[in-house]
Amino acid sequence: MPFYLIPFVVFGLLILISSFFIVKQQSAAIIERFGRFQSIRQSGLQMKIPLVDRVAGRLSLKIQQLDVIIETKTLDDVFVRLKVSVQYKVIKDKVYDAFYKLDYPHDQITSYVFDVVRAEVPKMKLDDVFVKKDDIALAVKAELNDAMLDYGFDIIKTLVTDIDPDSQVKAAMNRINASEREKIAAQFEGDAARILIVEKAKAEAESKRLQGQGIADQRREIARGLEESVEVLNRVGINSQEASALIVVTQHYDTLQSLGEETNSNLILLPNAPQAGSNMLNDMVASFAASNQIGEAMKEARNSKKEK
Repeated sequence: MPFYLIPFVVFGLLILISSFFIVKQQSAAIIERFGRFQSIRQSGLQMKIPLVDRVAGRLSLKIQQLDVIIETKTLDDVFVRLKVSVQYKVIKDKVYDAFYKLDYPHDQITSYVFDVVRAEVPKMKLDDVFVKKDDIALAVKAELNDAMLDYGFDIIKTLVTDIDPDSQVKAAMNRINASEREKIAAQFEGDAARILIVEKAKAEAESKRLQGQGIADQRREIARGLEESVEVLNRVGINSQEASALIVVTQHYDTLQSLGEETNSNLILLPNAPQAGSNMLNDMVASFAASNQIGEAMKEARNSKKEK
């Protein structure tokens, strides 16, 4: 090949190579011819006329996300910062509109988000903003869909991803929450204390009942034992009065014996003279006799009244 033909061959190869281009998956390329729209090319290996056609731009057909931060005021005069995430994509059949009708789609979407949020949030109190954040997101989505559809954009979803009130307001809300929790805790503690007192009173009442029942059973058995002792003594010729006095004296000495067995006892029984037992026996027999005489006299008096 002659030397002078080499530049022409190289130039021809460059022209041939420049006529091919690649469009990535989930994207579209806009081809212009002498500055005028020519065609839209989809993914794959594409061809254009060298020096005549050019790739004016490329658009992604994937879902994209735009985060918009808006500061506004609520109905109860609290300034709050909201973060709204807008998920959108270019409609495949409207690539021409998306490319030629809007220069800066992000700015357009941001303006609509600002407009809707600042129209909706001032109607709500701060607590309602947290509760109804989904309503705010739906309002933004509805407004954006109506506005951006003509420009070739489809709004997939809008999310209110963050609600950030002023730091002093958050501190006050935390104090209110803490106070409410302390109030509930105090109520539970009071209920627990009341239940404890009631259960303790029930336990004490049951203990007293069982103690009284035990004392009654004890006295019943003592009375039964005394009755049997009196019957045994009556069989050997000792009357009831003397038998009762003898039993009392016997219990008296049993008590003295049990006191003597206690080494650390400080109890002093008065009177405690040696003749105290016999004196007590004589006094009891005399008192029983006197009470019998008084009982007989009262009985005779009642009978005489009845006869009259």
